[in-house]
Amino acid sequence: MTTTAANREIDQAWKAREAALADRSIGGREYCHRLAIATDAWIAALAQQARDDHPRAPKFVLVAVGGYGRGELSPQSDIDLVLIHQSKQSMESVASAIWYPIWDAGLKLGHAVRTFDDHLELAKDDLDTATALLTARPIWGDEKMGEAVVEAGLKNWTKRKKRWRLELARRVLERQTNAGDVAYILEPDLKNGHGGIRDAHSLWWAECGGLVLSKEDNAALNECYDVLLSARVALHIATERTGDTLRLEDQDAAAAAAGAESADAFMADIAAAARTVAWVADEAWGRVDKGKGGAPREVAPGVMYIDGEMELAIDADPSIDPTYMLRIATAAARQQARIGRKSLDRLAEVLPEWPSRWPAGAIDKLVALLLEGHAAIDVLEALDQKGLISRMLPEWEPLRSKPQRNAYHRFTVDRHLWEAAANASELVDMVGRPDLLVLGALFHDVGKGYPGDHTEVGMAMMQELGPRMGLSEADTAIIITMIEQHLLLPDVAMRRDLSDPATITHVAERVGSQDVLELLHALTIADSKATGPSAWGSWKEQLVQELVERVSHVVGGGDVADATWTLFPDAETLALMATGDPHVVVDGTRLLVVYRDSPGIFSRIAGVVSLHGLDVLAARAHSDEPQLGRVSMGASEFRVQMPRTGVEWEPVVDDLEKALHGRLAIESRLVERAKTYRRRRTLQAADPGPPRLTFHDHASDDASVIEVRCQTKIGILYRIAKALAEVGLDIRHATVQTIGSEIIDTFYVRDWNGDQITDPGHRAEIERAVLHSIG
Repeated sequence: MTTTAANREIDQAWKAREAALADRSIGGREYCHRLAIATDAWIAALAQQARDDHPRAPKFVLVAVGGYGRGELSPQSDIDLVLIHQSKQSMESVASAIWYPIWDAGLKLGHAVRTFDDHLELAKDDLDTATALLTARPIWGDEKMGEAVVEAGLKNWTKRKKRWRLELARRVLERQTNAGDVAYILEPDLKNGHGGIRDAHSLWWAECGGLVLSKEDNAALNECYDVLLSARVALHIATERTGDTLRLEDQDAAAAAAGAESADAFMADIAAAARTVAWVADEAWGRVDKGKGGAPREVAPGVMYIDGEMELAIDADPSIDPTYMLRIATAAARQQARIGRKSLDRLAEVLPEWPSRWPAGAIDKLVALLLEGHAAIDVLEALDQKGLISRMLPEWEPLRSKPQRNAYHRFTVDRHLWEAAANASELVDMVGRPDLLVLGALFHDVGKGYPGDHTEVGMAMMQELGPRMGLSEADTAIIITMIEQHLLLPDVAMRRDLSDPATITHVAERVGSQDVLELLHALTIADSKATGPSAWGSWKEQLVQELVERVSHVVGGGDVADATWTLFPDAETLALMATGDPHVVVDGTRLLVVYRDSPGIFSRIAGVVSLHGLDVLAARAHSDEPQLGRVSMGASEFRVQMPRTGVEWEPVVDDLEKALHGRLAIESRLVERAKTYRRRRTLQAADPGPPRLTFHDHASDDASVIEVRCQTKIGILYRIAKALAEVGLDIRHATVQTIGSEIIDTFYVRDWNGDQITDPGHRAEIERAVLHSIG
């Protein structure tokens, strides 16, 4: 072939590849296959030209490996090639003639040049090489050598199948630990996460070594694999860069590239697919080399323990008694065993939709399962994979794999509810009705799968669901209260003054009884821990406990005046305030500042904290009541998030002392810092909305309560507090709460005469000043 003809063929093949790359009419595997085929033609043309330019070079074959070898080439995937030959001559000049045009085209190339024997020798000890040979695909060169490479790779795998199977299982566990669950992580690694693309590959490689997957599992695996591969293609198209992690800021564009209805729907499909891949993988690996032994034994009516798994007895008929599903599930959780696949398939085949009125005792069996705690979660996942939970609770279907898409929530809605119920099972000693606790935990967010306010929707659903499950009217009412008030304790504890009688009276009226208070307390802990690590900490735990103790006194018949002792300032702080001098105390992540009170002091302290890049998790402030002839003292306590690098407190303390004496240009310094401040990545999909200010008129008897919500930004607390001072307000108490990228700041304020703010004109100016300060 002449040079001109060869160049023309290469150009035509490249244009065909560009056309395949731009084709948006298809997705998933089909897209990847077409792109791989088009790439084959281009690389084959390059290889032919290299052969023509080096006619005396020894015979060789160009083999595609990795994703390219499988014929699954995503838009930004590496092109992995191995040039294999059987000569002692150097093949670098030939290889370079192929590699350089690929690099010049801007593509990422994985490449190697090896002799036939060297390549197979490497495959004997290297898992990556061994797996690559299982899907190796000769695309140009000596056909016999290419066939021999593929055949030798399969023989190598079969000969060492037990070793490779064990190594694969180790790799799977390692990847799960490092990359997390694709279904639940805010920014999943589509390839390496648990339930990701690589888990499917590992199962198919293990199949070559004797692992048996059922026809049904293989079909589910292939279907879900295509969803994940489609998502990866969409990610590459949307970002035009290599990578497997679906970052939050890329999810809308990737969803559009995938043709999804919305990013929420896109991520829900990914979560559902990843859960299935993870479940199939866990089931398959859990049965590898599983021994048999022991006589079968009945562990519950109609439920047998056989070879380490739970099976339905032959005479058990779930089509007549659907509660067999809960019996076998509870037995499996109690023994920390799997439900046997035969029994799972049998349940899926014969179990009908549950009747409009549950069978007698069914609710007790559901409670028994939930009380098994975290051991029940894997069992619930198995039932859910077969669609069995939705047959029992049709209301569950919209919750399945529903993403929450923010860093605050760790799990999808359905998994969050399972985790909350499991956490609740560990807290039953706190309550008199463990059954209502685990049921309330399971259903507290049930409305999130439906339009409207999820609390109001959930309450309405439970009004119908409770009697259907067999709950009494009184028990149904308690669970409805748990749904309605499941955020009451944490919200009040973090945003209100617990020494204010109005706060305690308000909560006591909402709760109504000691039993409900106990249930809500345990639910708060269970729900918060199931939400994520940032939703529960020692300080929040302390404040919730303090609130519960005070409210318990009131609902038990005590006087509210006896339950409103001051929480802050504590004895240590009061002693420092009594000296009449400023003090700065650092204790771990707690920063305490005592000062001679004057307008704007709290804002100055907040400004210094921001100047030093400290994230405020919560803050409280207190000011003495003005008295003639006596210096009024104030105190502020800040809880900050400790950076990984720690905090050098000395310069913070120095700046605080300057600020207290009015010797620090806080405003200009914050402006300078903002110029060099690297904006943090958004970690929640939903926009918190525009800044807003709310007056809570009945939240305090002797102060006006102002709540401000807005997005976090550098110096925001400083600016809000400064704005309040400028419109004549004295901050008597303040709390700061950060949830994801939103802050919720609450200020108990009075005017400089010590009065509440009632004048509409003054209120309008306060709102104007605060919203302007936020920007």
